[in-house]
Amino acid sequence: MELHVVIEGDKDLAGQVYRQIKEAIQSGRLAVGEQVPPSRLLAQQLQVSRKTVSEAYARLTMDKLLAGQVGTGTFVTAATQPQPSPRRFAAKDLAAGATLKNWLGRSMPLQLPERRSAYDFFGGGAAKNHFPVAEWRQCILHGLRKSQAARGYYSEPQGLPVLRESIARHSAFARGVQCVPMDVLVTNGAQQAIDLVARVLIEPGCTVAVEDPGYPPARLTFASQGAHIACIPVDAEGMMVEHIPDDTRLIYVTPAHQFPLGMPMSLARRKALLKRAGELGAIIIEDDYDSEFRYEGRPTDSLQSMDSEGLVAFVGTFSKVMQPELRIGYLIAPPAIREAVTVAKHLCDWHAPTMMQWALAKFIDDGYLQKHIRRCHAMYASRREKLLSRLNTDLAPWLQPIAATAGFHLTALVSEEVDMHQLLQLARRVDVGLYGIDVFYHEMPPVPGLFFGYGAIETLDIEPALDRVKAILTEIA
Repeated sequence: MELHVVIEGDKDLAGQVYRQIKEAIQSGRLAVGEQVPPSRLLAQQLQVSRKTVSEAYARLTMDKLLAGQVGTGTFVTAATQPQPSPRRFAAKDLAAGATLKNWLGRSMPLQLPERRSAYDFFGGGAAKNHFPVAEWRQCILHGLRKSQAARGYYSEPQGLPVLRESIARHSAFARGVQCVPMDVLVTNGAQQAIDLVARVLIEPGCTVAVEDPGYPPARLTFASQGAHIACIPVDAEGMMVEHIPDDTRLIYVTPAHQFPLGMPMSLARRKALLKRAGELGAIIIEDDYDSEFRYEGRPTDSLQSMDSEGLVAFVGTFSKVMQPELRIGYLIAPPAIREAVTVAKHLCDWHAPTMMQWALAKFIDDGYLQKHIRRCHAMYASRREKLLSRLNTDLAPWLQPIAATAGFHLTALVSEEVDMHQLLQLARRVDVGLYGIDVFYHEMPPVPGLFFGYGAIETLDIEPALDRVKAILTEIA
């Protein structure tokens, strides 16, 4: 690595080298103990004589900033007193200060707590200890070999054709989605898929309809693009379609497993939503975040599979099925916006990492994904059964679960006699992580309830965790 020194003109060359290295040491760019290049090498880099560099090094050595070690080289020995920093603009002083203030005022929702509890019901986490690491390692090595054999250029914004084919087959098999590989856009997580649709459809002042309660990152993404957010209430059948405003151009829903309440959208409500979107010419984002795991009742069609007018953008993710750190999602875009979101993806980050795409394609095609889903399904079903058994028996006086047929979280409404804030605080003291659903409401009055994620908590930990919750409820209620 070359040391950053810039020579201007042909006067006082040694002084220029001396001052720039001294400033680098003072500012901390050259840390104590760091080796500087040999004088011959730096002279070649700067296209000056070796004598010039040697003179600069000698002055720095006299200042006790550098020290030579026989046989090893020259090293930074100590930093001088730092010079006063020049004035730097604060965010409010910039020409874009008002815009920055708008961003700085936004929250970053659904972040992990600073300290995880021993018994934690945080949502969105998968069963990491049960992930098929050996099989995934094989796929990663396959991806590395494929990447090494590639031309060494950038890849397609839509994603590798082999992965798009795999995703098209998987989504058709698992969710009945009607698509071909050219409809698939590989994204960095479902969040980017939502953001890309927002980028190409939203302009300041337009209306976007979202569920309330709903998924905060999606709502905040739309708001950050300048949209007016229409918060639509939900009932036992899902989003109440009759409340969608006439000027809506984008609708965001989670029909398979409403986030966070958990109930599926009824067939009648799905038909009404598609009809309403057709009347408005509005695109629907169907966020199908965890519906691979279904436990009871007949499977329901995806909204996209019922769409005959090309208005549903289907968003899926492998974060919930595999690992959140994977950050690979996908968008099955309707023809009307396919080219636009591809351009947006290209301008945003060009493409997802190709090595991971090769690996995931092999993981799907070799059957590892379906095997992993089946294993997790049995495990999550057992955890769900344990939760529901307790919620419907000894915890029933205080907690009422909402019927949910899919996913790996469920919500329980809390009776009015329970102080939610006190419950969460006392649970944390006994090492149980409980989470309220009030953070998912925006305009609608919050209903007191608990969000039980059972993907990451071990099966054997559920009973002792709920024992502690019962003891707290008995005490405070």
